[in-house]
Amino acid sequence: MASDSGITPRETDYSQWYLDIIREAYLADYSPVKGCMVLRPDGFAIWDAIKTDLDRRFKETGHVNAYFPLFIPQSFLSREAQHVEGFAKECAVITHHRLRAVTRDGRTEVEPDPAAKLEEPLIVRPTSETIIWHMYARWIDSWRDLPILINQWANVVRWEMKTRPFLRTAEFLWQEGHTAHATRAEAEEEARRMLGVYADFARETLAIPVVPGVKTANERFAGAEDTYTIEAMMQNGWALQAGTSHFLGQNFARAFDVTFQNEAGERELVWATSWGVSTRMVGAVIMTHSDDDGLVVPPKVAPLQVVIVPIWRKEKERALVCDFAERCRAVLAGAGLRVHVDDRDKLKPGAKYYEWERRGACLRLEVGPRDVANGSAFAKKRTGGDKFGVALEGMAERVQEVLDEIQAELLARAVAHREANTHRVDDYAAFKAALTDQGGWYLVPWADDGANEDAIKAETKATIRCYPLDAQDEAQGRTCFYSGRPATHMAIFARAY
Repeated sequence: MASDSGITPRETDYSQWYLDIIREAYLADYSPVKGCMVLRPDGFAIWDAIKTDLDRRFKETGHVNAYFPLFIPQSFLSREAQHVEGFAKECAVITHHRLRAVTRDGRTEVEPDPAAKLEEPLIVRPTSETIIWHMYARWIDSWRDLPILINQWANVVRWEMKTRPFLRTAEFLWQEGHTAHATRAEAEEEARRMLGVYADFARETLAIPVVPGVKTANERFAGAEDTYTIEAMMQNGWALQAGTSHFLGQNFARAFDVTFQNEAGERELVWATSWGVSTRMVGAVIMTHSDDDGLVVPPKVAPLQVVIVPIWRKEKERALVCDFAERCRAVLAGAGLRVHVDDRDKLKPGAKYYEWERRGACLRLEVGPRDVANGSAFAKKRTGGDKFGVALEGMAERVQEVLDEIQAELLARAVAHREANTHRVDDYAAFKAALTDQGGWYLVPWADDGANEDAIKAETKATIRCYPLDAQDEAQGRTCFYSGRPATHMAIFARAY
C-alpha cells in the first residue's frame, strides 16, 4: 500500500518503492519503445551534474573528448571473438536504409524498402571498442603517437529483455574512455587509475561509499584480461555495479592490427583500456539515499538545492514576502546555488512543502511577514532535524555550510549502512542461512573456481561482486568457505541488480 505521498514504503515492496520515487519525483517516464525511458528534466539534471563533475576529472587526468559513429559495421564485431560472444544477443541490427509507403485495404503504411537493403548490416553501438580501434589503426604508427587518452559521451543500445529505469534500459547514456598505450604496465596503471577516479567521484560527489575490486573471469567484460569495478550497497542490501574499468591487454590491437614502432625501431602491438559509467549512477543515487517520503539527493548533484516558499495570508502581504524571497534567491543564485522561489498562488504552503520534499529539494526556506521584519528565513533540511533561522546577511555562506552538512550526513549514513550489513563468514551453510534471513554482503575466503561460482549462483542467486582490492591480504592461510581448498582471494558475495 502506498503512503500519503503516493510512495510504497521500502519495507513493503522495495522495487515498487524505487519506481514510485522515479514517478513522484518526475525523474523519468516510460517511452512507447519497450525498454527505453524518457529522462525528464530533473532526472537529466542529475545526470548532467554527474557528467560535469566527471568530465572535469577526466580532463584533469589528461583525457580529451571525441565522438565516434553510432553505427558499427557488423563485421567489426566478429573480429574479437570474446567481444562478439558477449554482446551478440543484445545487439540492435539495421538492415535497410529507407522505408517505402504501401497501401493495403485502403490504409497507407510504411515498411522497409526491399531495394534499400544494406550490403552489410549495421549494429547500433552496444559499446565502441571495435569502431574506435579501427580508427586507432589509422592514427597510431609510432611510439610518439602514444598514449591516446580519449573519452566519449554518448548513448548506447543493448536490447535488454528485463528492464528497470536507470538501472537497466535498452538505450542509456554513458561515457566510455578508450586509451592506447606503449606498454602493459602503463595500460594496467591507467585502468586502475580510472577506477580510482570513479571511486573518488562516487564518494565525494554522490556520497556513495563504493568498494573497488576486481571481477572474476565469469563476470569479466567480454574481451578484457581484467575488469575492475566499483560496487555500491543499496538500502535493501543488494549490490549495484556502479562503474567498471577494463584492462584489455592487446586483444583489440590484435583484432584490428594496431601496431606501433617502438624506440628501438621494432613493431609492437598496442596495449589498451576502456572504462565507463552510465545513467545507472542516477539509479544508484536514488536507491542509496531516498526515503519513504520521496527523493533524497546529495546537494552536489541535486537538480534543486534550495526552494524558497513565501507565506502570506492577506493579499497585501504577498508583495512583501515575495519581494524578500526574491532577494534571498538572488543572493543564493549569485553564489552559484541552484535555487527556486515557489510563489504559486493556488497552492497552500503545506502542499508546496510536500511537493518539494517528494522531489528532493535539499533545503527549504520559509519566508513569512515576521521573517521579513527580522531579515531572515526559517530553514528545514530534507534529511531531517528541527527548523532553524537563516539571516539574509551572510545567507549564501550559511546555506552552503548546511548543504555541506547534508552531503556529509548522507555519506555517513551510507557508510554506516554498508558496515552494518557487510558480514564475514567462513562456512557455506552459515552463509546460506544468513543470506536468507538478512541479506547484505558477505566477505568470504574463496578458491577461484568458475564452476563453483555458477553453482552458488544457481542455489542462492548471489554472485561474486568483486575481489575487494583492500582485503586480499586476508586470504593468506585461509580455507575456501565452499570447497575447503586453500583460498586464493577474499570475495564479496551478494544479490545484485
